[in-house]
Amino acid sequence: MRFPHIMNFIQDDISAFGSIDPADDMLLDVQTITDAMMTTAQKISELGIRFALNLLVCWILVQFFYYKKSKRRDYYFTFMLFSSAMLILLYIMGNVEVGVGLTLGLFAIFGVIRYRTETVPIREMTYLFVIIALAAANGLAPVYHVADVANNPHYVLNWGSVGVMALVNALIIVLVWVLESDRLVRHTTTKLVLYDRIELIVPEKRTELIEDLEKRLGLKIDNVEIGHVDFLRDAAFIKVFYRLEKGESNSVNTITRAKDYVE
Repeated sequence: MRFPHIMNFIQDDISAFGSIDPADDMLLDVQTITDAMMTTAQKISELGIRFALNLLVCWILVQFFYYKKSKRRDYYFTFMLFSSAMLILLYIMGNVEVGVGLTLGLFAIFGVIRYRTETVPIREMTYLFVIIALAAANGLAPVYHVADVANNPHYVLNWGSVGVMALVNALIIVLVWVLESDRLVRHTTTKLVLYDRIELIVPEKRTELIEDLEKRLGLKIDNVEIGHVDFLRDAAFIKVFYRLEKGESNSVNTITRAKDYVE
């Protein structure tokens, strides 16, 4: 795009200050910068790099870290599709006048409308935020830059930026791997039990209560908490704390009603 009136104004100002060395790197030709445009092949390659990297990292996180423990196909579908859709939307909207702010706002609205109607576990919500952050980084990080501004401005692939973007994704994978591994922290969980022997819930019989629960549940129990007690039915809710075995999931341990179960 040409701007004759702007260029005439700039040339008049330059002539007022005398001659300027054309080799001066500090002088940028505004007109040639605006003339630089990405080719169709470059646009396709840029989208391909962003999409492939984001899809690969998202699949690694979901397949080898999240799904390995939770076995929730519904969230598997949500994470993969949500990440890809957000990257494409950020990439497209980032190139038009509406900007990134509106894009993130739209996803925030969609998220509130959908997820406010269902209690999302904290682990699933954390993975969702991580996936959104990765999609934003992969969709907005610079991949091409303008080269040869003075003579023939054109876009070239910036391998340094691609490397930094890949490093950011790798760091997230390593961080999730460390936090999900049993080497760093001891993975404990809870199970709600409707217990019938309420004579054992008194503090004096805590040891006997734990032994009875371990025998009936087949778990090595670390601690118990006594909840609601119904003396009319001789039952009490007990929260049992125990250690998760490697690869074990606890997605339904706190569910007490059949209608709360989501397959």
